[in-house]
Amino acid sequence: MRFAAYVHQHQSHLAVVGTDGTLHPVAGVRSLTELLASGGGSAGLLRAGGEALEAAPGPHVSQVRLLPPLRPASVRDFVTFEEHVEGVRRSVDGADGVPEQWYAAPTFYFTNPHAVHGPGDDVPMPPGSAVLDFELEVAAVIGREGRDLTPEQARDHIVGYTVFNDWSARDLQSAEMTVGLGPCKGKDTAGTLGPYLVTADELEPHRDADGFLRLALTAEVNGAVIGRDLLSNMSWTFEEMAAYASRGTVVRPGDVLGSGTCGNGGCLAELWGLRGEQSPPPLKPGDTVTLTVEGIGTLSNTVVAGADPVPLPVGRRRSRERP
Repeated sequence: MRFAAYVHQHQSHLAVVGTDGTLHPVAGVRSLTELLASGGGSAGLLRAGGEALEAAPGPHVSQVRLLPPLRPASVRDFVTFEEHVEGVRRSVDGADGVPEQWYAAPTFYFTNPHAVHGPGDDVPMPPGSAVLDFELEVAAVIGREGRDLTPEQARDHIVGYTVFNDWSARDLQSAEMTVGLGPCKGKDTAGTLGPYLVTADELEPHRDADGFLRLALTAEVNGAVIGRDLLSNMSWTFEEMAAYASRGTVVRPGDVLGSGTCGNGGCLAELWGLRGEQSPPPLKPGDTVTLTVEGIGTLSNTVVAGADPVPLPVGRRRSRERP
């Protein structure tokens, strides 16, 4: 099933998307986050969706404004594509190769769950940035609480997948990561999810013998193809990522796990690192980024001018006086 969140006649709704694009509202809830929080995991999601399909249909998807399919409780963004690491590392800090430590575990950082945009939304330039980039990812959504999961257990905790654009201010990212923290403000202004949440069972036919989802990925800017890759080029499965995320802590319904950016042009910075120049150029207001993932859908957003940064003083060099 495909679930969509949308606004129609000034009201927010959650619906199952029919094969013809007709929306079938889910009774009793207004968001996927609310439905997942009610418990039941994948079985509960499919049950609610089945009931919606049997009820009276709502509007067609072309008649509504789509929202992000969910408002995440948290967003862990992993970095699981070796080719991406190699290219972006060269672009951002001038280093070659892939750090040996990268192979030890599926590394992630926490990004901003309050800056999530939906399909078709305008995305503002981050304040103070002139080097904006897109990142083509797939996100898994957690539907059941779990701690210290094995990968086998984690499969039952993933309820579905959606397309994820992890917008990145590369100039801010490069500067702040010299401090040894981050990315922080370089990733803080926007992330886009959508157009739908596709339930995990729908993508099982795409799973290969090694447990990876073999889905074609395509990135375009202003209609020109920038990158193509396969999701199965990840170095860890989503189940392994979820197990690592749950190690020593709890994953909860509504948590989002990003795959990390794919290779072969999944972002501009990878190409800049390989080519030694900013070609194609950084994104600017008026540019439209379109990301397509086989079996999930297409996510498109246009960049617009953002706010000017609020001036702040530089850090003071203090005396280090003690009481």
